[in-house]
Amino acid sequence: MHKIPRCWKVRTIQFLIVPAFNLLLSACASPPSPMQSITASAANTGSAVLSSDLQTLPPSKLPPSQSLDTGAPYRLGPDDIIGVTVYMHPELSEPQQGATSGLGGVMITSDGTVNLPLIGTINLNGITIDNAQQKLNAAYATYVNNPNVTVQLVAAQSLRYYLLGAFRSPGVKYPGRVMTLLDTLSLGDSVDLTNADLYQAYVVQNKQKLPIDFHALLAEGDLSQNITLAPGDTIVIPTASAEDAYVFGAVGKPGAVPFQSGALSLPQALSVAGMDLQNYTTAELSQVRVIRTHGATADFMVVDAARILRGQAVPFALQPGDIVFVPADGIGSWNQVLSQLLPSLQAISGALNPFVAIAYLSRHN
Repeated sequence: MHKIPRCWKVRTIQFLIVPAFNLLLSACASPPSPMQSITASAANTGSAVLSSDLQTLPPSKLPPSQSLDTGAPYRLGPDDIIGVTVYMHPELSEPQQGATSGLGGVMITSDGTVNLPLIGTINLNGITIDNAQQKLNAAYATYVNNPNVTVQLVAAQSLRYYLLGAFRSPGVKYPGRVMTLLDTLSLGDSVDLTNADLYQAYVVQNKQKLPIDFHALLAEGDLSQNITLAPGDTIVIPTASAEDAYVFGAVGKPGAVPFQSGALSLPQALSVAGMDLQNYTTAELSQVRVIRTHGATADFMVVDAARILRGQAVPFALQPGDIVFVPADGIGSWNQVLSQLLPSLQAISGALNPFVAIAYLSRHN
């Protein structure tokens, strides 16, 4: 998890005026809440945020929700190991009677089939144990009078989840049933909260990142983020050492800017990105755009970085995953800004939080 508490733990904005530029680069103050629209003017609050527009993905762009039916019977799939017993016919059973080594049964292959004595290859993918017994009884009836087949699940390995990153016990987990996100996190022996970046954590389902707000779920107890996972989902929680913001536009070195000890201010990020803050133009820095995403929501902010450098506004603290854009002329609508940003965002789409990819990049793929 991103280190908690952070230096902006207190939500109220501190009304500080720091005239020295070197202090501005090291200062860390409370940013406006990413889930709250800014209604008061920067001049009255001491905030450098000129405007804030909170947007939410429409339901049509969200993945369909999975149902959690805890009473549903297990359905067989690839990599499951089953034992098959044909009553009074040990030579047809798997494993063979007296076998002391091997899998303890027969493994369902990647195409959902098993190969059994006498009847050969038969597809059991996606059916229950009871259905599998019925199917095998019907298959053996061609060769055996009144067959009595019993199927036993030896190892449930088709329903799996992948836990990567800041888990105490990462890896592939086989719970044997469909689970919620919180329940699945517990399979990793809990998240290492001292070394996790919740702001950039995500779930991959069918090769797509889902817009889940891990910070809201784990740090704020927002159970609306506790989705039901689909078999095969991957949960990725990056370590805090991998925290980055992204700076583009009128800077010398656009791209990722790493956090230092869990903190990064806007002036620091601009300096690392190659902007000469000693010879800046007010036009460039007075209309800096910041896109801050959390799950299915995004806060589109306009920040007057020039006021920060003049000591007229409190420093603006970035969050991991923030996208910063410095317009060349300091003027332009959000549509113009996004039009200029899209080529850069396409290049780093794999590192972005899901909101931007779903809302803007998918239509350009």
